[in-house]
Amino acid sequence: MKAMILAAGRGERMRPLTDHCPKPLLPVAGQPLVTYHLQRLAAAGIREVVINTAWLAEQLPMALGDGSAFGLHIHYSHEGTALETAGGIRRALPWLGEEFLLLNGDVYCDLDLALLAAQPAPCLVLVDNPPQHPQGDFGLVSPKVVNSPRQYTYAGLAKLQAHLFEALPDGHGALGPLLRQWSEQGLLQGLHHKGYWQDVGTPERLARLDADLRSQG
Repeated sequence: MKAMILAAGRGERMRPLTDHCPKPLLPVAGQPLVTYHLQRLAAAGIREVVINTAWLAEQLPMALGDGSAFGLHIHYSHEGTALETAGGIRRALPWLGEEFLLLNGDVYCDLDLALLAAQPAPCLVLVDNPPQHPQGDFGLVSPKVVNSPRQYTYAGLAKLQAHLFEALPDGHGALGPLLRQWSEQGLLQGLHHKGYWQDVGTPERLARLDADLRSQG
């Protein structure tokens, strides 16, 4: 199985930190945020990873290389202008298999990714609604994801299928509306993660994650 890390966004809410550094490369407890994903992917037995790039695109391959330092092979899907989440996935399909893991490059999660890889696809990882997103995204009537009540938040980690994206045009497109459509159709399974998760959406949450990881030693 392969994986894709979404890393093309501008990170507007993280400015000025992201003016000169892509958000996935921001340092957390002494290493770039995205490297925690790479380490967990390798530990789960994943060997091939696609990373999409747009904003400050050259910095990601400069920092991560070909992935061999992590026991991986990384392919970079250079978009030029960011195509958003679904658009980035659609562009990367030639390098992904039918089933693949998807990880947002700006989240930290201590989930064992082998557990996600073992789930039936398509499957979303859900977490309890955090303070910054109390309205939530989805509900869970195990094992199905439902659109209401919204007591859970999409964690930015999923196991998806390429055929769900093949009919999309090559261009800009968001993943959120697709997830709601698939949920309405009863296609999505859910995995409720009760461990540590942080969406690094603001400098304050980045600092909190840094402090939490440093306190863990």
